[in-house]
Amino acid sequence: MLEDYSDVIAWHRVFVAEDMGRIVGVIVLITEGGQALLDNVAVHPDTQGRGLGRRLIAFAENEARRLGFPAIELYTHQLMAENQALYARLGYREFDRRTEKGYPRVYMRKALG
Repeated sequence: MLEDYSDVIAWHRVFVAEDMGRIVGVIVLITEGGQALLDNVAVHPDTQGRGLGRRLIAFAENEARRLGFPAIELYTHQLMAENQALYARLGYREFDRRTEKGYPRVYMRKALG
């Protein structure tokens, strides 16, 4: 969350979910270096628990598939066990752990075939 979002919007694929003209969710898909990376998914607290995050993730997966990527990757903080469990239920599998920018991260990948 330390990113300059004007740069993120300028350089990456950013999609929002709206409800009655109000942004309630956002997803950032980075497609560079031969890979698709689900960089960020966020849902407004007022709309959490309704499946919007899962729909945004599915949207990013479909977009990556449409662009011809065989897989999509993401990472989360290693202490976010709840997130890791959710991603595993959605078909993501851990493939790496490393510390970047001072954060211990768990990297996960889902085949899109």
